[in-house]
Amino acid sequence: MKVYLVGGAVRDRLLGLPVKERDYVVVGATPEAMLAQGYKPVGKDFPVFLHPQTGEEYALARTERKSGHGYSGFTFHTGEDVTLEDDLSRRDLTINAIAQDEQGTLIDPYGGQRDLAARQLRHVSPAFTEDPLRVLRVARFAARFAPQGFTVAPETRTLLRQLVASGELDHLVPERVWQETGKALRCEQPSRYFLELQDCGALALLMPELAALSGVPQRADYHPEVDSLVHTLMCVDAAAREGFSLPVRYSALVHDLGKAATPPREWPSHHMHDQRGLPLVETFSRRLRVPNDCRELALLHTREHLLVHRVRELRPATLLDLLERSQALRAGERFELMLQACLCDARGRLGFEHCEYPQNDYLRAARAEAIQLQAADVMGEGLSGPAIGQALRQRRIAALKQWRAGLGGNPSV
Repeated sequence: MKVYLVGGAVRDRLLGLPVKERDYVVVGATPEAMLAQGYKPVGKDFPVFLHPQTGEEYALARTERKSGHGYSGFTFHTGEDVTLEDDLSRRDLTINAIAQDEQGTLIDPYGGQRDLAARQLRHVSPAFTEDPLRVLRVARFAARFAPQGFTVAPETRTLLRQLVASGELDHLVPERVWQETGKALRCEQPSRYFLELQDCGALALLMPELAALSGVPQRADYHPEVDSLVHTLMCVDAAAREGFSLPVRYSALVHDLGKAATPPREWPSHHMHDQRGLPLVETFSRRLRVPNDCRELALLHTREHLLVHRVRELRPATLLDLLERSQALRAGERFELMLQACLCDARGRLGFEHCEYPQNDYLRAARAEAIQLQAADVMGEGLSGPAIGQALRQRRIAALKQWRAGLGGNPSV
């Protein structure tokens, strides 16, 4: 029985990156031998065990054979006769197929160290095309390692296109698509994920609403980058630069889907793309089983972002309506997350990557004025039922009117 550290832990150490978790492969063992040493079984499809002290994963070396469609359509074989090289050969990329023994010696039968030095994402073997999930994984690795200068090897790009053309992506379940997409959105340069999917043809299959933005023009005076998909991906990268949460990054990704629904005769203007985008965001989110916090923020941002951009033009009553719809007058963070998403929209433009966005401070100040008045302030006037809400609304509108008048021509708020 021999134990090897494999995969991401070896790769990241060689790149000088923090190692967050460790996975091990065990060669020359059986499930019975692992159980006898106190390991806890957790694998459903093949033998994986948790170390009795550290809780780290130890998988028996295995081979696989294609037996059906999709990423789960494989038959696995484990046994004492399976070698380390056999196990490494089934992995996706050479940089993930490096092992390290207990003495620290590297075992690298497929040139992973060479590709680390060359900053190449290269497949291990032609069996790469048997698993459609690898399209998403390669795109995610491209996004994750973009800051280190990694690119996809040309021959691997060819296999990605072949895999997409084979129809295997039709068998990916939505949860796995979102799992990889969510991880990619957390990367430093998420745009690379979507560009890689676009390059191999997977974006149109898995995210047609997003792919439809490509080639849709916008007004160059507002959007020097012109292309709607380019703008969208710049918004997502802006969210990553700011370190914003996953819901904000997802909202930045989908808030402009309605631009693809603009009739071409109206280009490059996109009147009502906020309203046209709402059903598209809903469909996109539900199809990929996107978490509710991401979906709800995306719908809010899509619906309100045009008003936020021109918030200083709004009359007090309209401003109060916006605050109420944005949940600004309740407890919770959704209002602030919406403002973050709007900032990404403003900075997701060529030449405006670090622009000021005073609309957010204006809205925060308006919220502070409105929230000072509560129902208790009008209940002492003998009002009840709906009359309380009506009176509170009128007082808040009056307060916002007075506040706006006090700002005068101050451009900083």
